[in-house]
Amino acid sequence: MDCRVVVEAAVPVYDVETTDEAVRIAIAKTGEMLNPDLNYVEITMGTRQSPSGEELPPAFVAADEALVALELEMTVFNVEGEQHATRIARKEIGQRLENIPLKVLDVEPVGESDEDADDVEGDGGGSSSDTDSTSDDGTSVDGGDERETESDSDDLLPEFEEMVEDDN
Repeated sequence: MDCRVVVEAAVPVYDVETTDEAVRIAIAKTGEMLNPDLNYVEITMGTRQSPSGEELPPAFVAADEALVALELEMTVFNVEGEQHATRIARKEIGQRLENIPLKVLDVEPVGESDEDADDVEGDGGGSSSDTDSTSDDGTSVDGGDERETESDSDDLLPEFEEMVEDDN
């Protein structure tokens, strides 16, 4: 099962005068912290409302400092359920955004079935859990870190041998 998770982040920004400037700086700052490891996380302006329901700007500026509400959206692959997807998203994003509070806003299952998800390879976006796969002997290979599966090393070996032959 794959899930789309939206997390709200409260990003502090310093030395700003307007809310627009604060939002631009907060998005750039967050992008720097997430890249290159989580370049598939979409960063957008958050929405805020007053208790009476009135729309407020996404940033609160006081004394040339701002607190900006951003929404970070990512798709988590091969999860057991929505709660599992939430834990993975919070962990992956939270590790890179130190001292920035996060709140899960929305978790939605993505429209693919488990059989269809196994047929799709390398679609470009996802968390480290999207590298979970099955090796040639039928056992599950955990993709929690950047380990190579047996099939990955087989693909790399011929290229290496070609390079050695080219040098000779």
